[in-house]
Amino acid sequence: MRAPISIVIPSLNAAAALPACLAALVEGLQAGLIREVIVSDGGSTDNTRALAEGWGAEVILGAPSRGGQLRRGCGAARGDWLLVLHADTVLAPGWTDAAQNHMTNRGGAAGWFRLRFDQRGLVPRLVAGWANLRSGLGLPYGDQGLLLPRALYEEVGGYPDQPLMEDVALARALRGRLHRLEGLAITSAEKYRRQGWLRRGGRNLWTLGRYAMGASPDDLAQSYRRS
Repeated sequence: MRAPISIVIPSLNAAAALPACLAALVEGLQAGLIREVIVSDGGSTDNTRALAEGWGAEVILGAPSRGGQLRRGCGAARGDWLLVLHADTVLAPGWTDAAQNHMTNRGGAAGWFRLRFDQRGLVPRLVAGWANLRSGLGLPYGDQGLLLPRALYEEVGGYPDQPLMEDVALARALRGRLHRLEGLAITSAEKYRRQGWLRRGGRNLWTLGRYAMGASPDDLAQSYRRS
């Protein structure tokens, strides 16, 4: 029997973060869960591609739009299950047990991991706590990972080819079929450290609010880059 999970990772100049992300997947290889790892790159100018290929991943090249990158990566995947990860997210040890339990007991649904940042302190805990609360209400973000059957992904239409909020769009389509996995996704706090926790968090909420009110993902992406 073939391993069930295709890992799909969007990347853009992710050479600094990608090795830790990939190293955490060795547990899945040892458990016989991972069929393939696909890195969908948006035109990196660092050595992201060489690193990914060195780890044995398949690299798919295309335009830099995370929704488009994910759509291409998931479209190329051959596993019965998809596990979508950001390049700066590291699954904590034991994630394979959580994934196996979900696939066995909730085979028709999608699952997300509890979020934790790679920085200690009250503010990181509060921001992660809010993210986990939001996810429990049906809106997990991409940095928490997403495990779902390929059939369900195709049923809801997959990721839209848009530069921002592609994870929110898919979460909306999956509403009522999202469950928490008993595992941790440890994601980088580098952007929060660089921009400030309050500023970054406030900007994320403002962007989500604008998207909910119908703002174009292209316009949101332009504003996001400017700020």
